[in-house]
Amino acid sequence: MGFKILAINPGSTSTKIAIFEDEKAILTHTLRHSAEEIARFPHIIDQLEWRKEMILDALKSKNIDVKSLAAVIGRGGLVKPIESGVYEVNEALKNDLTHAQREHASNIGGLIAEQIAREAGVKAYIADPVVVDELQDVARISGLPECPRISIFHALNQKAIARRHAAKIGKRYEDLNLIVAHMGGGISVSAHCKGRVIDTNNALDGDGPFAPERAGTVPAGSLVSLCFSGKYTQPQIVKMLAGKGGLVAHLGKNSVQEICEKDIAGGDKHSKEVLDAMSYTISKAIGAMAVVLKGQVDAILLTGGVAYNEPVNEVIREHCSFLAPIVIYPGEDEMEALALNALGVLKGEMTPKVYA
Repeated sequence: MGFKILAINPGSTSTKIAIFEDEKAILTHTLRHSAEEIARFPHIIDQLEWRKEMILDALKSKNIDVKSLAAVIGRGGLVKPIESGVYEVNEALKNDLTHAQREHASNIGGLIAEQIAREAGVKAYIADPVVVDELQDVARISGLPECPRISIFHALNQKAIARRHAAKIGKRYEDLNLIVAHMGGGISVSAHCKGRVIDTNNALDGDGPFAPERAGTVPAGSLVSLCFSGKYTQPQIVKMLAGKGGLVAHLGKNSVQEICEKDIAGGDKHSKEVLDAMSYTISKAIGAMAVVLKGQVDAILLTGGVAYNEPVNEVIREHCSFLAPIVIYPGEDEMEALALNALGVLKGEMTPKVYA
């Protein structure tokens, strides 16, 4: 029998759980949460007990005894900037997850993991949260001292895909220069230099390519005018940047698959124009990261749910194939990435870091 690991990934309208036995998933399950259910809770932290009990009930219904677990790992939240790696959930981490800088469902991943791990008599971990910060110093400086550039990106999936690619070609991640574009509801494009992400766009609230739900970089003067037009409140502007920007703002939908298979296939020229523009901004970001790596790029990796859509990939190929080979790893298997990080600790291949 191998190590049995529970991985937990809370999202805004769902909680994904998976049981892995070593590298193999033996159970995957998604708990759906309606808008009405979520609306009962003023803050995400208030959902902690509710989501935990749902997970425990689901495990019980699948005849999974928590006492059989070797470790529990949850998706990391918006804590302070930290190095890439696996972190044991300690009191300092619990405090910063509870009082996170911003509301996000991922904040309760580590907290749920810690409570279930306590019942199981094992340790709880998080790995590669979105606040992983390995930026080189020059990448932090913007044109306004009051607005430094910060590292918020899809660290968990990007790091996992980069390592998978390295293993596939028989090399170490730490020996490669890679550009990884995670293309989901938000899009992050990052320069991986010998195992460290030395530059990336803030994929959360207004930097880089526009995305299915994010506005990305927009003309600063126009944004200032919008803010002071008197037409919108601050929360409305924030939502326009993250949640109702990008494809949602232009086309009223965030599904790239639907846009490709229904709208564009049906002859909708505007939908094609907007999707091509999004793909174009991704391409420009990839080009910028090639400059960050001084042209020494071993491969460009496209990942995330949007990478399933060939019309997007093709535009990127047209613009970027001269830079380096483009390899597509569609989807975002965050559950496997979480489990493999915990497994690395259990096997003694990785040393958990201490959050302080």
